[in-house]
Amino acid sequence: MKSRLIALFLFLAVFVTSCDAVDDLLTFTISNEASIKIKSNLPINLPSEIITPDVTTNSSAEFSNNKTKASLVKDVKIRSLTLTISDPSDKTFTFLKSIHLYISTNDADEIELAYLDNINSTSNTLDLICTDARLDQYIKADKYKIRTQVTLKETLTKDVTVKANMKFRVTADPF
Repeated sequence: MKSRLIALFLFLAVFVTSCDAVDDLLTFTISNEASIKIKSNLPINLPSEIITPDVTTNSSAEFSNNKTKASLVKDVKIRSLTLTISDPSDKTFTFLKSIHLYISTNDADEIELAYLDNINSTSNTLDLICTDARLDQYIKADKYKIRTQVTLKETLTKDVTVKANMKFRVTADPF
C-alpha cells in the first residue's frame, strides 16, 4: 500500500512539473508603448481624463515569431507597466498624486490595466501596480485604446509627456 501511495505521489509530481514546463515553453512577452501627454491646464486634486491615440498591437507578428497564433492564445496578463517622463527631460513625478490606466477596444469593454495612488516620487520613472485582469481579447485585437485618469497635486507650468512601457505575459496552447 505504501509503495502505491509513493508511486501515485511521484506520478502527480511529474505530471504537475511537466505541465509547468510546457506552459513555460509556450509563454512569451509582448511589449507595447504608448505616449501620454499631461496638459499644464489640468486642475489640481481633481481626477482628469487623458485619451491617448490607439495603440497598434502587432500581435499577429508577435504570435508568429513565437510559433503560435491568436486562436491558440489562452491567457494574457499585464506583468509590468512603467511610466517614464520623456519631456521635459528634467521633470520628476512630484506633481502627480495618482494615476489609473484603462484598456478597451471597439469590441471589448474598458477595464483597469494598472494604477498607483498616493504617489510620493522624486524620480522620472514610476512602476505601476498591475491588475490581474485577463487581457486576451485586447492583445489579440489589431489595436486598443488606453485611457488615463490622473490627479495632480501641484500645478504644471509646462505639458509633460510620459511614455508608458507595457509588458504582457502571453501563454498559448500547443495546438
